[in-house]
Amino acid sequence: MESTQQADRTDSTEQRRRQLLEAAERVVLRDGPGASMNAIAAEAGITKPILYRHFGDKGGLYRALATRHTEALLASLRAALDAPRQRRERVEATLDTYLAAIEAHPQVYRFLMHPAEDSSSSERGFDVGQHSAPLLRRLGEELAKVIAERLDLGPEAEELARVWGHGIVGMMHAAGDWWLRERPCERAVLVRHLADLLWGRLAAAGDRVGGTPF
Repeated sequence: MESTQQADRTDSTEQRRRQLLEAAERVVLRDGPGASMNAIAAEAGITKPILYRHFGDKGGLYRALATRHTEALLASLRAALDAPRQRRERVEATLDTYLAAIEAHPQVYRFLMHPAEDSSSSERGFDVGQHSAPLLRRLGEELAKVIAERLDLGPEAEELARVWGHGIVGMMHAAGDWWLRERPCERAVLVRHLADLLWGRLAAAGDRVGGTPF
């Protein structure tokens, strides 16, 4: 009986946490990097101390939102990498998936990757870079795993896979950030140019025997 009650309390807490994250997302979609804990608490219909009880501070809320969006992005990237296409098409589809994700929710992207210039004094110490760097590292490690599992890179396979994984993620992030701000070309054009940049070594590397093709 006691374990059942404990499970019910856990489910209730998780459900409430999801509801608060959904309220936070609505504020982020409206306010971008300027989203404040006060605005999020008001959107959720609670006081700020209750919001702190669930997430600790803005950093805790940020990490929860980042995890939610990173998992969704990773699932989309894996689907693009697993699609039954030729390698060049998979490379382009993966690049396009990332760019489409930040284009679809630019305010969420800016909240996750860029500090607000007009944060309140109580939130001014929030360091976005401290939290965004691990997200990019995780994406790099995930891509490195796929590269190592699928491409035959010879005796330096592990090192090369990690270099390529982090290098590709860094390129996507930097190019995507610039593109989202300036919109110098259509998304498809940027995808093609980035794929051209990557294509030399990726085209030359063979697939691992018996494995999933890259």
